[in-house]
Amino acid sequence: MVAFIDHQPAPTKRPHPNLCLHCGGQKVERAEVQLVPTPCATATWTPIPHLELVTQVERTLRTNGLVVGTQAHSLSHDGQRYFGLMEVLREQNAEDYCWVLGLRNSHDKTFPAGITAGASVFVCDNLSFSGEVKLARKHTTHITRDLPRLVQSAVGKLMDRWHHQDNRIATYQLADVEDRTAHDLIVRAVDVGVCPNKLVPRVLHEWREPRHEAFSPRNAWSLFNAFTEALKGNLIELPRRTEALHGLLDTHVGIHS
Repeated sequence: MVAFIDHQPAPTKRPHPNLCLHCGGQKVERAEVQLVPTPCATATWTPIPHLELVTQVERTLRTNGLVVGTQAHSLSHDGQRYFGLMEVLREQNAEDYCWVLGLRNSHDKTFPAGITAGASVFVCDNLSFSGEVKLARKHTTHITRDLPRLVQSAVGKLMDRWHHQDNRIATYQLADVEDRTAHDLIVRAVDVGVCPNKLVPRVLHEWREPRHEAFSPRNAWSLFNAFTEALKGNLIELPRRTEALHGLLDTHVGIHS
């Protein structure tokens, strides 16, 4: 699943990653996350500062030669719960697509420290948390010791997935798609649950008149992005729909053969 945060040329500043907030969460700056006090530990519970999770992830990404892009942070329940997203790129100013890493942490024992990484991630303050790579660590003794290992594991899995995704996209770009074939795939996409009937006109418009020059070639990659442009408004359904879309297009281009 791919997160298309911005298709503009590299000099154009990317907007913040999408973070769905509708249960009391408030978007905040990094400095506000740092100011949240961390409760004292007990014999069985060891909370960690919200920013410690963020900085540990950033450090591990950079150690692995990855670039941290734009970020989005939020707090809820008087700072007791943290949710965040950050772009992950293999090189500065990557234009086609990026990966996204989601984080969450709590000081009220609601959920463990969590990391989810994938090419499309949904992190919401209603506790829905999904992605292609997902790890969690309860706030028990030695969480500070174990955190670097867990973060490294998530990043390692992310890099493995990245290689697969690069091959997939390269295959999409080489697979020519005529209008008649595109129309057939769009109808089949409705059948397999990629999008509802009402979004078909929007997908067709993005296919026929792509708003980004990078998707003017008539291939499976441009068709994929026609769908993602039409689907990106519903974050709750996006992971499932994108997975179904990959299944449809992977079969069409022969990746599963």
